Amino acid sequence: MVRPSRTASWNARLRELARHRHFQEALNLYCQMLASGDSPNAFTFPFAFKSCASMSLPLAGTQLHGHVIKTGCELEPFVQTSLISMYCKCSIVDSARKVFDENPHSRSLTVCHNALIAGYSLNSRFSDAVLLFRKMRKEGVSVNAVTMLGLIPVCTGPIHLGFGTCLHGCGVRLGLDGDLSVGNCLLTMYVRCGCVDFGRKFFDGMPEKGLITWNAMISGYAQNGLAGQVLDLYRKMEFMGIVPDPVTLVSVLSSCAHLGAHTVGREVEQRIILSGVRLNPFLKNALINMYARCGNLVKARAIFDFDFGDKNIISWTAIIGGYGMHGEGEVAVQLFDEMISAGERPDGAAFVSVLSACSHAGLTEKGLHYFTAMERDYGLQPGPEHYSCVVDLLGRAGRLEEARKLIGSMTVEPDGAVWGALLGACKIHRNVELAELAFEKVIELEPTNIGYYVLLSNIYSDAENMKGMMRVRLMMRDRKLKKEPGYSYVEYQGRIHLFLVGDRTHPQAQELYRTLAVLEDIINRRRNDKDQERRNEELMTGIGVHSEKLAIAFGLINTIPGTEITVIKNLRVCGDCHLFLKLVSEIVDRQLVVRDATRFHHFKNGACSCKDYW
Repeated sequence: MVRPSRTASWNARLRELARHRHFQEALNLYCQMLASGDSPNAFTFPFAFKSCASMSLPLAGTQLHGHVIKTGCELEPFVQTSLISMYCKCSIVDSARKVFDENPHSRSLTVCHNALIAGYSLNSRFSDAVLLFRKMRKEGVSVNAVTMLGLIPVCTGPIHLGFGTCLHGCGVRLGLDGDLSVGNCLLTMYVRCGCVDFGRKFFDGMPEKGLITWNAMISGYAQNGLAGQVLDLYRKMEFMGIVPDPVTLVSVLSSCAHLGAHTVGREVEQRIILSGVRLNPFLKNALINMYARCGNLVKARAIFDFDFGDKNIISWTAIIGGYGMHGEGEVAVQLFDEMISAGERPDGAAFVSVLSACSHAGLTEKGLHYFTAMERDYGLQPGPEHYSCVVDLLGRAGRLEEARKLIGSMTVEPDGAVWGALLGACKIHRNVELAELAFEKVIELEPTNIGYYVLLSNIYSDAENMKGMMRVRLMMRDRKLKKEPGYSYVEYQGRIHLFLVGDRTHPQAQELYRTLAVLEDIINRRRNDKDQERRNEELMTGIGVHSEKLAIAFGLINTIPGTEITVIKNLRVCGDCHLFLKLVSEIVDRQLVVRDATRFHHFKNGACSCKDYW
């Protein structure tokens, strides 16, 4: 005989345990309930199913399903929905559908449709979710906000944008567009599908915006590589008095890393410290990455070293990658070995970081050792990203034929980065024949990547092959490809000072060109340079003076002697500027740091950390 009062008491305790996420204790309590002779009812099972789902215990969930049938509770809507949700969260979606189909009553209930649609969405079964929604509409089952919240997340890429837009229209017709949660979900859908401009219009038109709304838009900009917009919206958010949370700050720090916005990154760190929030792993890793990519490797290491027990594979990968991009491969390798000694198992991303570090530092044999160990010791199948690092590694060492053979032996299809690495190596070692082969392959994969055309043109230029240069230029013209404008910027007193090629718009332009003329004169007196006449003409006219030279001149004028100058450049540093910056670092006795499209260059005492391979 069922004793309602005792069952209600058990249910109350189960509810509290499930609410506080003590799922194992909840299941233990359920077993105690059965052992005591008390019977579960329709209010017992949802908490038990939630515990099974949260702990991914499909076998226990199936046993509970048997208890549901035995107690005659299978027709109860709350039991139905929790049972469907449990099977879906345990990835047994077909069992969830069977539960739904076997109960005629559930097929008329919105809550049961919602549970199964959300389950399909969770398991990335786009077609099944859409078909069930259409069937739901056809049979006249009412749609509510929960339906939309379960269905909209299936739209995860541009291919789903059309359906997502239809859902938006459906929501408007049903009067659900005013629901803040639905609005946030639609906004996330638009930015995930790459429709960022429309997402921003939607964001601006929302009558109510919560923190989740701001985070959705900021994360959308960050995921689509629009770092400048992230910082603009973050400033607006601050102005509006919206207090950011860790989710906001991770996106902002990621954008600071992308732009090299050191000042904003430091402000974010100060906000974290003053708010008293403990650094979670995501924030910590974002700070490490931001400081490393902004050129402050010392600070990145200090954050990494703080609280040794809080390190995870992402932290190790971030700091290894940081040292790698700064050309400090020996330290990167040491950290990688320390990570393994600490019991952290490297993943694919960690191997990319250490292989890239070996490549930048010229540690050929060490890099090849790690590449072999990937599959042999850790069972990891190398991807194109690993092969491109090893091709670059071999290319740096002049082992071009080995690099070509490695590409031929790849177990996966080589991508543009793999052939691009070989093309870059051909430029360093002036191998025109192999460069032409690599170019043919790479433009099949990335026909609009202007960088590869410029690289081949430069290879022909070095070989004084005018015919080849003209052929590349005609190819670019026929395909309507234009070289991306080069720009560089330097941060000074919290402001970004940006320079273009031959820029004369800066208020200090005259002083900048005078400074460059003085430096060129000193260099000219020190060495015999056949290109000096051309560079003197560039300084007289301003035409052709590359942006990084102007940014360095600005730093020299506005900072005290001995101060390190850090410049961010969007393109690869050219050979002429690279040589110029090496010589200037010796003349002014300063460290000049330039982050270009591929790595950091630390110029000091007339040498560069890249050892003239970049």
